[in-house]
Amino acid sequence: MATSTAADVQACTIIQVTNLHCDRCISTVKLRLASLHPALSVDASLKTQTVTVKHPKGFSATELQHALCEAGFDISSCERCADEIASHDVRLQKHSEYCLQCRTEQTLPTFSVTLSVSGMTCSSCAITISEVISRISGVHNATVNVLDGFCEAIIVNKDLADSVFHAIEDCGFEARILNVEPLQDKELEQPIRVQRTVSLRIHAMFSQTCADKVMAALEGFGDSVTIVKPVLVHTDPVLTISYLPDPPNMSIRKIITSITSTRSPPLQVTVERPPSIEQLARAMQLRERRHIWHRLLFAFIAALPTFVIGIVYMSLVQDGNRFKTYLSEPIWVRNVSRAEWALFFISTPVMFYSASFYHWRTLKEIYAIWRPGNSMSYLERFTRFGTMNMLVSLGVSVSYFSSIGLLCLETRTPGHQTGKMTTYFDSVVFLTMFLLAGRYTEAYCKARTADAVSALASLRPVHAYLLVPLASGNELFPTIFTRTEEDIEKGSVGNDVNFTSQTRIEKVSVDHLEVGDVVRIPSGSTPPADGNIISGHQGVFDESSLTGESKLIKKLSGDKVFAGTVNKGQPLDIEIQAIGSNTMLDNIIKVVREGQTRRAPIERVADHIVRYFVPIVTALAVITWIIWLALGFSNSLPLHDLDLEIGGWTVWSLQFAVAVFVVACPCGIGLAAPTALLVGLGLSAKFGILARGGGEAFQEMSQIDLVVFDKTGTVTEGGQPRVSDFVILNSTLWSRSTVLGVAAELESISSHPLATAIRQFSGNSVNETGSMFEEAAGKGLKAFFPSLNCTAIIGNEVWMLEHGASINSELSKRLTIWKEEAKSVVLLAIQLHQQDAVFHIAAIFAVSDPVRNGAKEVISHLNALEISSWMISGDNFTTASAVARTIGIPADHVIAGVLPHEKSLHIERLQNSGFTRSARSRKPHSKTRTIVAMVGDGINDAPALAVADVGIAIGSGSDIALSSASFVLLSSDLRSLITLYDLSKCIINRIKFNFGWALIYNMIALPIAAGVIYPTGHRLDPVWASLAMALSSASVVCSSLLLKRYNGVRAFN
Repeated sequence: MATSTAADVQACTIIQVTNLHCDRCISTVKLRLASLHPALSVDASLKTQTVTVKHPKGFSATELQHALCEAGFDISSCERCADEIASHDVRLQKHSEYCLQCRTEQTLPTFSVTLSVSGMTCSSCAITISEVISRISGVHNATVNVLDGFCEAIIVNKDLADSVFHAIEDCGFEARILNVEPLQDKELEQPIRVQRTVSLRIHAMFSQTCADKVMAALEGFGDSVTIVKPVLVHTDPVLTISYLPDPPNMSIRKIITSITSTRSPPLQVTVERPPSIEQLARAMQLRERRHIWHRLLFAFIAALPTFVIGIVYMSLVQDGNRFKTYLSEPIWVRNVSRAEWALFFISTPVMFYSASFYHWRTLKEIYAIWRPGNSMSYLERFTRFGTMNMLVSLGVSVSYFSSIGLLCLETRTPGHQTGKMTTYFDSVVFLTMFLLAGRYTEAYCKARTADAVSALASLRPVHAYLLVPLASGNELFPTIFTRTEEDIEKGSVGNDVNFTSQTRIEKVSVDHLEVGDVVRIPSGSTPPADGNIISGHQGVFDESSLTGESKLIKKLSGDKVFAGTVNKGQPLDIEIQAIGSNTMLDNIIKVVREGQTRRAPIERVADHIVRYFVPIVTALAVITWIIWLALGFSNSLPLHDLDLEIGGWTVWSLQFAVAVFVVACPCGIGLAAPTALLVGLGLSAKFGILARGGGEAFQEMSQIDLVVFDKTGTVTEGGQPRVSDFVILNSTLWSRSTVLGVAAELESISSHPLATAIRQFSGNSVNETGSMFEEAAGKGLKAFFPSLNCTAIIGNEVWMLEHGASINSELSKRLTIWKEEAKSVVLLAIQLHQQDAVFHIAAIFAVSDPVRNGAKEVISHLNALEISSWMISGDNFTTASAVARTIGIPADHVIAGVLPHEKSLHIERLQNSGFTRSARSRKPHSKTRTIVAMVGDGINDAPALAVADVGIAIGSGSDIALSSASFVLLSSDLRSLITLYDLSKCIINRIKFNFGWALIYNMIALPIAAGVIYPTGHRLDPVWASLAMALSSASVVCSSLLLKRYNGVRAFN
């Protein structure tokens, strides 16, 4: 950002520089700018990332910005034109020549480490883990997912993975390293057919001879197979190999066949698939629930005699009862009754077994704060510590150890019988039971919320029907399907599909497939991987599981089908194009998983509260105890309120402090947002919407003021536009076939939908060969044709005028008529070198692109919501406004004739327009920024999608557009946009409700526990306080689960 203020003789310009990293950067800035003018005064700040320049009034601030850009600095206010974007890598390299930090970061390899973590209850646990591992040198970008139970971080050294693991363990949580992989491999787009690394588990090996035979069999493949982990002994039957698939010559099936045939009877070999993050998380959650259940069951069993002895007989049964008298009699030492000894023996295993993991984790949390070498300041150690585990442990421990103290005091008191107990051993049992019951319910409900990825993963098939030539000699899988009536009825083999004696079908595991294999998709089954329909086949597929659109999609020969969809037509054959993690289904799972780690801004409010919650509650409990203690000793309380014979006001006041410890619930606050967002991510995937931006994108989407639609491919179908009108202007000079041949050759290097339409229209015209191609983004193309001795250009009117081609009034009138019919116009001009060397219009094309179904309905719905709709296009204004008119967008909301790099500038202009919906304009005198959503599909939309507050990409668009977007609509139906907005509102409203409920609970429960209602003769017993706390956190999770009732229908009500 650059701002200027006038002085008497000087102006001051402040420039925001986003890559100002070190002292060398500052030196470079000063030297570079000082060379521009001798009167310049330059100051730079690493902390604020700003450069402040004092200069004469007449000196241009733009010159300062260009000088910094040339030096390799990124200026946030600089306009990023097309050539600047293309030269970004060059500027980065120039910047790295002097920036020590960037030079170091480029030379250091980076890795991504993923760990599963069990024992987390809420965001307080996540904050503790994130802060601890972020303090490790070389670890950054740490993200913790509480509900799925995993942690991810970027590390500069593989060895740091162990440091991260031990740091988490020291915090009191169980951790396990899942994988450590180079970050660049994770981020780069990989080709489909790559080196494949597979682990094989070999069953039924009984001796060392079997292991030797396996290794000998692999030696037959020579250099084609690389052994990563050999089988050295038969007791370790896992073999890891690496190879480049090239079926049928080299495939996993061929390798397995060679291994199984080494012995008779043959060995059994299966592909060892490492468990996914979700599977490991589910296993850890199940283990933790089982861990809690065993302790809860023990506490429940212990609570039965505790209830009978401590509640029924000692409180409810009248004095004089023989059994009550028996329980009240002292035994062994002085005044300690049988009942108190019995409760002591019952509560002790509950304290040290059922509540043990609360105590163990609390001790580890304390050690993590005070361990040697911790960089935390002493102020932070006393003001930012603890989780829910610590509050529970303190509450239970105070009850137990205070009871031990009272028991000791009773042994020194002269014997007497009153029938009253003075200890809290029964509270220890009931506290622990209710807390564990709440913890178990919460863990169960959280597992129910985190099912988005699991639901997608369940779409993967287990087996495939592989077509194998009989001559291949593959006898690994003996089941050969024939065309029997039973097979046709089951759909294994279609009756109308070619089946020759040269081919057989084998039922194989999907792990045995390779890229290039041909598999059969029976009717009603799902493809085992992504592939293309082979020649001569066609079918109908239900893709609702991926796109959310409940309609059948017709697939022709060459079309792509995806794993997770269902074949609703006849059996057909496909050629595998992508397997494993390269399939669309796995990419969707990856996006959903990444979305779970991106947090909404509203979550940061909860983080700030939870971060200081435990210290505040601890201080409040101590203050509560001191206040009641002071009131008791100052005789401000009636003496008959003291219902204890031993311990006096000290022990009596302690009950309030214990209640405060136990009733406080940071889990409700910490779980308010994550649970709702996780359910929302699953719902969005169900409706064919991928939330790449996670919680932040949902929050921005719920507040949008304005939506900008790209025209071609977004508002219009874009996929198959067609040439509706074609006119040759000089048919005596140019034949139709020559003109179309030149046009097709020019458009051959373009992927624009209009270029595709012209190529298809040209058909089998004379193939003219061009050279020296030039392309101007958003304008057109130019090429030289040696055989015709001419240069031709094709594109819009601006492109024609730039090359001197004249457009007469008659031609202009015809073009205007086409534009008013919402058709895009393309002009072809030719320059003959042997004549006047002037471009003459040779032909004109009108390309019609039908408007998408539902587009008008979407615009109407947005208008009803007071969300302004705009359209942006590189097409001319007449055509763009005609399309806008058909769907209900006013002409003054159309931005036309813009180049690709200019779209982002218009988005920024709209963001600063000041327009807001009445629902958001609560402060009329304050300046509110406009929140803009951009909907696009092409490469030229990528800058605008990135600049917009919410970028929404159509799933049929380019990969660059998809990677720049916050959301991806897998369906081409624009009505998904309304579903997305409505769902975002529901998610954020649910978060606010959860957050409000958790805050209100704590604001009411804490004062009650502290004793504000005691003057009315009532107080909250610690036992009932524990029950209230358990119900609080469980109710927040259940509230989020209610989001699953959302069905998307109300979006158009």
